[in-house]
Amino acid sequence: MLSRGSLQLHYEVSGEGRPLLMLHGNGEDMSIFARSLPLLEKHFRVCRIDTRGHGGSSAASTLHYSDIAEDAYALISFLDPRKPVVYGFSDGGIAALILAYTHPDAIDAIAVSGANTSPKGLKLGYRALYSALNAVKKDEKLSLMLREPHITAEDLGKIAVPALVIAGERDAVKLSDTRFIASSIPRSRLMILPGESHGSYIIGSEKIGRILIEAFAGNPT
Repeated sequence: MLSRGSLQLHYEVSGEGRPLLMLHGNGEDMSIFARSLPLLEKHFRVCRIDTRGHGGSSAASTLHYSDIAEDAYALISFLDPRKPVVYGFSDGGIAALILAYTHPDAIDAIAVSGANTSPKGLKLGYRALYSALNAVKKDEKLSLMLREPHITAEDLGKIAVPALVIAGERDAVKLSDTRFIASSIPRSRLMILPGESHGSYIIGSEKIGRILIEAFAGNPT
């Protein structure tokens, strides 16, 4: 556990090689990367974290992406002087983007998948569903997605490290927002995965592991 004041953050480290920090999405925990973990451990020193309010980490009455990013920065500082590759999925991708432009010297590269820059970056059907569910039973995790993030082109332009921006062809995030992220980061590469949905290539799949190995295994950039 990593202590952040009264907050306790659960994390696990395994494997050997280049440091890789993995951030899961909303309402999930580190177990979503389980299928890819055996592959990744052969190439990376993998750190997976349950973000605040999720999994084995402390509950949180309010959630903000900036706080999740700061938690990730604290963990990087605590674990290893080497700069990691940071990969984030969905809400984890949002936090990874914020981490990359608020602490640019702390990371070596970034990969995000299914991340959005604002609530309107989500497709309308998903926003309507989350709003309806939140109206029936208030949920801080749902509220977070409906009120944040607010990431600008200027913010993304501060990301100086190499970036891989990924989305499924049938993602919950609008393709236009994914393209906006990729076009606003100076050293970015866009990858749209044919036939994939928001998390189909991550949850119960090894595909994200293979993608990260191909993109980042080996020497630091």
